[in-house]
Amino acid sequence: MKTTSPPLAGVVGWPIGYSRSPALHGHWLKRYGIAGYYIPMDIAPQDFENGVRSLPRLGFRGINVTLPYKQTVLPLADKISDRAALIGAANTLIFREDGGIYADNTDGYGFIENLRQNAPGWSARNGPCLVLGAGGAARGIVSALITEGAPEIRIANRTRQRAEILKDQYGARINVIDWNRAADAMAGAMTIINTTSLGMAGQPELNISFAAAPGSAIATDIVYNPLVTPFLREAASAGLVTVDGLGMLLHQAVPGFRQWFDHSPEVDAALRQAVLAA
Repeated sequence: MKTTSPPLAGVVGWPIGYSRSPALHGHWLKRYGIAGYYIPMDIAPQDFENGVRSLPRLGFRGINVTLPYKQTVLPLADKISDRAALIGAANTLIFREDGGIYADNTDGYGFIENLRQNAPGWSARNGPCLVLGAGGAARGIVSALITEGAPEIRIANRTRQRAEILKDQYGARINVIDWNRAADAMAGAMTIINTTSLGMAGQPELNISFAAAPGSAIATDIVYNPLVTPFLREAASAGLVTVDGLGMLLHQAVPGFRQWFDHSPEVDAALRQAVLAA
């Protein structure tokens, strides 16, 4: 009698204990009655390539990739999505039936869908965007904002050179702002985004005034621990609509789950609670 193995997926990092992805995908598997598994895996750098290449033979359909491997995983892929190539990093791998590895980056997708869900009426086309930070997270968000039609993206980073690199890559819609002028750059900005780690638990706060921001602007932070960062608290006190960073984590998981487990999952309040409780 032929048996069918349950679908397997997981997340790879070093270390992996902090990841909330197992709680996220585990909630969906249980909710939809899918007889599959999502497994967190610590893989040391010296074992990374061999470890990833062994997973398809063990029955895995794909994995998420987190720190420190989002960039180093790209050479392992046989095919890379346009957005992963543009960003220079991948967070989602799909193991194809022909043995190939497809690499994608869904961070920008998660960012956009979080705003669409939690700030009805939001559009990147509404006006200029201000991005604080120029690291890997900013790269994915800037790419997504350009795709969504943002007319102007202002980037302020503590090291101006890193912001200039993004301007060189993404072109004329990028304007680099000196870090000490970031608050002034809020004038006319309709979307204000913190992509830095400032405000995260254990990190210094991001102290910035929203006095110049339009009252109809939206502020969002990719940090979700704490859920309400000092940045979001200050934005709310200035009367802006705020969107926390947890939804970005939840939405970026949707494309991978759909591919691995053949089901389109829903991002809702029950999922948020399950992940926050993890």
